[in-house]
Amino acid sequence: MTVTIIGAGLGGLVLARVLHLNGIPVEVHEADASADARRQGGMLDIHPWNGQPALAAAGLLDGFRDLVLPGRESTRIVDRDGTVLLDRPDDGTGERPEVQRGELRQLLLDSLPPGTVHWGHKVAGVRALGDGAHEVNLADGSRFVTNLLVGADGAWSKVRPLLTTATPEYVGVTVVETFLFDGDTRHPAAAKAVGAGALYAPAPGQGIVAHRESGGTLHTYAQLFKPQDWLAGADAATVTARAAAEFDGWAPELTALITESDTPPVLRRLGTLPAGHRWTRVPGVTLLGDAAHLMPPNGEGANLAMLDGAELGQALAAHPGDVEAALAEYEQAMFARAAAEAAGEDVYAIMFGDDAPHSMVALFDGE
Repeated sequence: MTVTIIGAGLGGLVLARVLHLNGIPVEVHEADASADARRQGGMLDIHPWNGQPALAAAGLLDGFRDLVLPGRESTRIVDRDGTVLLDRPDDGTGERPEVQRGELRQLLLDSLPPGTVHWGHKVAGVRALGDGAHEVNLADGSRFVTNLLVGADGAWSKVRPLLTTATPEYVGVTVVETFLFDGDTRHPAAAKAVGAGALYAPAPGQGIVAHRESGGTLHTYAQLFKPQDWLAGADAATVTARAAAEFDGWAPELTALITESDTPPVLRRLGTLPAGHRWTRVPGVTLLGDAAHLMPPNGEGANLAMLDGAELGQALAAHPGDVEAALAEYEQAMFARAAAEAAGEDVYAIMFGDDAPHSMVALFDGE
């Protein structure tokens, strides 16, 4: 038996690593042409209750700690005028250490035998053949058959339709993503506003979130409640101008995070799967991460995906010769974990409610 994983994100790679450690053959199929074909997101805080145990199961906790960026756990909350409402420095305890997603992904890739990941394998569709077997069709016209298929392929998973008809629904929030490089030298006012770690500038119906990454990079997410077709088809200059206009009157050091971007802005429309999303057991196939339980960003997505991967790998190792028992055990735990997370506080209601800045301060003070 070879486990076939669709998607080389963090969850799929943790699964591949745990399987490798347990001597279970595994192959990963990824649409990207190479490991560095595109930017791999921003900062991640890796939690001691899910992400870190997953990396421990993968035998990579020490390697992960080598990637931690000091000082990035600091948090600053400001209002639209730039007035600081909360300024919490990194206390050095490292409860939620911050790493860059791309570096963590590379750590996982380097831990796998060469050839485990098949790059440029974009899945066009999957169909059931019976008795737990599935045929995977690739965009280049090639195809292969597997008896154990794992969809780790994100929000618009090609594997998910084998299990459920659910698809992501727009949550009403559109994000404009920007990058300012060498911030301390080239964008000093914006860099000073962001501080050493994370900046939150919430307001009713909108807000700016920014993180300081390595090398002084300022990674920003301008978030707005907008219709799903807002700026559909617009060019980069139009997106920048329209997004900046939404923050007219805000402190210039905050709007600079949008207007001074060193890269074209990227529009992201946030979606979610139904809370408590689950399916009836289908032989030979399962899902993990966003493919299984997509939620709006709340700091848990990557952590949950990695724990999914670790627990699925451990279940398969614990049930040699009984794949269905392993998948059933994994899914029951994963369903409960995802449902509990979905039932938690609505971060967007807090961030963008009528008393957004002070509600955010109360949220952090209550931690």
